[in-house]
Amino acid sequence: MRKSKRERQKQLLTTIENSPFVTDEELAEKFNVSVQTIRLDRMELSIPELRERIKHVAQKQFDEIRALPLDEVIGEIVDLQLDKSAISILDIKKEHVFSRTGIARGHHLFAQANSLAVAVIDDELALTAKSNLYFTRQVLVGERVVAKAKVTKVEGDRTIVEVNSFVGKERVFRGKFTMYRSQLEGGNIIDETSYRCDGR
Repeated sequence: MRKSKRERQKQLLTTIENSPFVTDEELAEKFNVSVQTIRLDRMELSIPELRERIKHVAQKQFDEIRALPLDEVIGEIVDLQLDKSAISILDIKKEHVFSRTGIARGHHLFAQANSLAVAVIDDELALTAKSNLYFTRQVLVGERVVAKAKVTKVEGDRTIVEVNSFVGKERVFRGKFTMYRSQLEGGNIIDETSYRCDGR
């Protein structure tokens, strides 16, 4: 049974407040109405479209990043607690995939996770010393990848950051990054990356 317009819009507002990155398609499915109806509801409630909501939240986070400039962030950071955790969103588009299969190239998922691991470091300098990566499911064009970083250990000039990336509730990537901060080993930048791919 469909809800009344007033009740639907009230619940729509609450849903977006709790999950600001929900899509119109997901909302339409949730409320059993068309995408067009959701868009009209948003307009009446003065709720901006998803892209504008992401940009609004992301801009606040960019001001907090210390270890890399804005144009080097892959994806859009929507939550950042330095030396604790961070979340970014990457919409997979045609330029991210193999043209013949529509499957995302692995280096885009790595770049999203790696830049998030750098961004979460509360320091002017953060370098990737080592990473162990697992690709657990192919990602397709049109899907949205949500990467979640968590700092698990800080010891001297090393910080361990674990990143898990999801499409919906399904994990598609996980990585463990060892980061160097504010110190170079013998004056040299260390960059040894080890890869392991599962399910490819």
